[in-house]
Amino acid sequence: MKLTVIFVVSCLTLLPSASVHGHGLGLETIKQSVGDKKISITTQITPTEFSESAQKQIAMTITDSLTSQNIDAVLLIVLYHDGIQVFKETFATTNGILRIDVIPTSDSQITITGQNNQNVWSATESKPLEISGPILSSGGLYRFDVQMMSLDSQPLQNQAFSTYITSITNHSYTESDKDGKQVEFGIKSYYDQISGFDYSPETNSITLEMPFEWSEQNIYHTELVHEEIHFTKGFADFVVPSYSGTVNGIKLFKSAITIDDYSIEDQRIVHFVLSQDAIRYLKQAQKSAGIENPQGMRFVLEPGNKIVFPVVAQTRDGALQVDLSWEPETIEPNKNTKFIFTFRDAKTGELMRNTSYDFVILQNGKEIHKKSANSQIGGDFVDYTFSESQGGQTTIQFNNLRGTGQGTEFTIIVVPEFGALVMLILGASIAATLMLRKRLVFFQ
Repeated sequence: MKLTVIFVVSCLTLLPSASVHGHGLGLETIKQSVGDKKISITTQITPTEFSESAQKQIAMTITDSLTSQNIDAVLLIVLYHDGIQVFKETFATTNGILRIDVIPTSDSQITITGQNNQNVWSATESKPLEISGPILSSGGLYRFDVQMMSLDSQPLQNQAFSTYITSITNHSYTESDKDGKQVEFGIKSYYDQISGFDYSPETNSITLEMPFEWSEQNIYHTELVHEEIHFTKGFADFVVPSYSGTVNGIKLFKSAITIDDYSIEDQRIVHFVLSQDAIRYLKQAQKSAGIENPQGMRFVLEPGNKIVFPVVAQTRDGALQVDLSWEPETIEPNKNTKFIFTFRDAKTGELMRNTSYDFVILQNGKEIHKKSANSQIGGDFVDYTFSESQGGQTTIQFNNLRGTGQGTEFTIIVVPEFGALVMLILGASIAATLMLRKRLVFFQ
């Protein structure tokens, strides 16, 4: 009997800060020079993830970048959503901070409560600023066009900026598979609301569409476009070792698509992650194809059938990265398997020399092999031969890296192979909290 290992790495994305995901995940900070002052303006929408029932607020803080002290300002703010102007009003900060409590309603009329002095709204202790109407009634991308009318009581002219804030949205879809059975899909968008979704049983592919403005100004504000596709692990037709994808017909590089089988026990999550450089590449590729004015983003996800080496995991603290490969790709009993790995600085990608480690293979919670060593050159290998009886789930751990107590964990599934019929089995989890690689490479 021959054993085949089917492995797909999980990469669980944490969302620790606004600067990680696109147009400010919940908040964005803009740097401005005003006369002899260097200031920063932080705009925030809460909550970060859209919820109909949650209390909502818009906040803007003006800070002197040199002294870290807040500065008062008068701001003309125009808010846009889905390309439509929501409101245009003038507000004054209090101690450098503007806070507006938002009450979304179905009324088309915008109503503001607070103190109004010569058409400038401000808050007092007895009258906090509150705005009601069709505001923050849905998630997605919000654009604030702001003109600074005064700073520190000094009138200003031609001081304007735009800031883009994303309110995470969740979408659910029910589609039929090739046998007519219902399959539930979920989309979590860290950029804008999804405008279209389709699963095709004929091609076994997923298509999702989302608004996107391909102007350089918009791309400049976009650090990442991040979309998650969720579906049950029981959906065998789409649980495959790897995926390929396109945006507007342009093939994506391997690093743009990652798989997470750890975050939710019974679900697989496939991540589309496009960096700013990747977005510019896609724009140029479309231009070269004769598309001068692209409209939106149309993602297509298709199943692959190859393991993509190396598989990558980071430690919980995000300091160390482990790259793992093995030879041969198909593991047979009573024949040697060579696990090859390197240790890297997760932020720079540089090899980490003199790295001590414990390499452990586990089955059914029991240790079947362990090697403790020190990698002087930043990489090493381990030879191991699986026996006929060592099928099923197998965990590979890297423990106590560099004596820090930090580690990573990869899980593979070892299953029988019957002739030409290869069972493609879900095989990936990382028990440590993992993050998508911060260093994205978009060239094959």
